[in-house]
Amino acid sequence: MSIDQRPIILTGDRPTGQLHLGHFVGSLRSRVGLQDSHHQHILLADAQALTDNADNFEKVRRNIIEVATDYLAVGIDPSKTTICVQSHLPALNELTMLYLNFVTVSRLERNPTIKSEIQMRGFERDIPAGFLCYPVAQAADITAFKASVVPVGEDQIPMIEQTNEVVRRINRQIGRDILPECKALLSSTGRLPGFDGKAKMSKSLGNTIVLNATDKEIKKAVNAMYTDPNHLRVEDPGQVEGNIVFAYLDAFDPNKEEVEELKAHYRRGGLGDGTVKKRLEAVLKELIEPIRDRRNELAKDPDYIIDVLKAGTEKCQIITQNTLNEVKAGLGMFKF
Repeated sequence: MSIDQRPIILTGDRPTGQLHLGHFVGSLRSRVGLQDSHHQHILLADAQALTDNADNFEKVRRNIIEVATDYLAVGIDPSKTTICVQSHLPALNELTMLYLNFVTVSRLERNPTIKSEIQMRGFERDIPAGFLCYPVAQAADITAFKASVVPVGEDQIPMIEQTNEVVRRINRQIGRDILPECKALLSSTGRLPGFDGKAKMSKSLGNTIVLNATDKEIKKAVNAMYTDPNHLRVEDPGQVEGNIVFAYLDAFDPNKEEVEELKAHYRRGGLGDGTVKKRLEAVLKELIEPIRDRRNELAKDPDYIIDVLKAGTEKCQIITQNTLNEVKAGLGMFKF
């Protein structure tokens, strides 16, 4: 299959901190595989990150290099996957402004993802306009690359639905289909909880295990993991459901059969939390060590990271500008 015939996939991250195991199991692992079967673009969404980090430009700027280094360390190949920086693609801003004319404020406020994130951040009615409108900016990102596949978590499905609403409105206005609708590609693994037992692994909550964690940091995080509070003695039956250690084993232990045997043993009693945690610690160390080593090597040559970003961004400037030109021509906008 030639490159032009492969499905186009757009994915990305907000550069607000180093990536962690939640990102690895949710997207990074699948991106490494998808780069051979798809025409894949990864967007470092620094402009979107500013929708709730406008008071800390330095944090966002610094983490562009950090996140790009994480990408390369896990095996994303810049000869197969294009990595680009959102704020250097001016066509995205122009598409966003055009699309905003086809979306109402009430529709944005009804978006379940936006509603939950507004509540989580405590914005109430003091909502930055950029944050409220970021589903439209995300629609601009996706359509600018004409992506047909977008890997997301279940909580982001409303964003895909809203993108497709914009696509239908634009195509209907133009009178022909120039923008493709996209499909959500869900991870086979659910959202990874934080090691402290909270529902979400989050940089802001400090409950993450980063991709270059030291053995000492891994051990500390695993030892702090929530298990079954009623499993007071080794011989007591334990509960697997809601047990963070088993959630991580499900996500990262390659020997699924042995994990199921451990679960059965834990449920009937006779298996201590310490034994299960030691297994998880070994699994995570084996996973992270090669990533950490590659990352440390890459960090010695930041100019290489910048060259990768520059080359990818220049390529994507052409792609996104071509889409913008096509949309503007289709809408019949004034042309000199």
